[in-house]
Amino acid sequence: MRVDVLTIFPEMFEGVFGTSILGKAQNKGIVTLKATNFRDYADNKHSMVDDTPYGGGGGMVLKPEPIFNAVESILSTSDMDASESHSSEIKDEAAHVHQPARIILMCPQGETFTQKKAEELAQEDHLIFICGHYEGYDERIREHLVTDELSIGDYVLTGGEIPAMTVIDSVVRLLPGVLGNATSAMTDSFSTGLLEYPHYTRPAEFRGHKVPDMLLSGHHANVAAWRRKEALRRTWKRRPDMLDQIELTSKDMRWLDEIRREEDRGTDH
Repeated sequence: MRVDVLTIFPEMFEGVFGTSILGKAQNKGIVTLKATNFRDYADNKHSMVDDTPYGGGGGMVLKPEPIFNAVESILSTSDMDASESHSSEIKDEAAHVHQPARIILMCPQGETFTQKKAEELAQEDHLIFICGHYEGYDERIREHLVTDELSIGDYVLTGGEIPAMTVIDSVVRLLPGVLGNATSAMTDSFSTGLLEYPHYTRPAEFRGHKVPDMLLSGHHANVAAWRRKEALRRTWKRRPDMLDQIELTSKDMRWLDEIRREEDRGTDH
């Protein structure tokens, strides 16, 4: 996967892209991460990327020219890379079919980002993120350039850089080979439709608090059942709205009845 970020503060991404899971993913060749200063693509001598809004009003609006120019430049290099890759694999009937880039505008007005959206974007070859730092974007960017508008929540930040980092981290960790344990992403909260079950590690007892006996039993089927029930319990207590969005089995329904009774009695589990 290739990920490009358009920003006037590319230095913000240096540490994020070079460390932890994202850094390891790059070192493994699984993903290419690059932040580009779209000020370099401004078509005026002062490299201005914003201007006052037509009709008046406060704040500045991001101009369309530098964004369109930057995206077109990135796409041209991406097309050349894809062409070279295709030429080297032309004899391979199973060669990967190159997909067009998804161009993502980070914006408070956008679709709320979810784990489902992360899983969708993780299937793409090329993602381009646009990060603004002003009152808004020229509407022609929305209408004629971007494919997606994303928001990480109903609040406003000073720019799109931190939201873009959030989305990129969430997407890249889902790529095959990025996480050391292939099942980690599959059992994450939200990936299964439920919040994740509780985790424990050594020691088995810490300051009088013990690990549940079931997890020490070594009985894999029983451990799996315990985890499913505890995931249901945690979801029911913290995010009951999520239970309306997934298909529950008859066993899940029985467990939920047990959980309600146990919680009503205040019993330990």
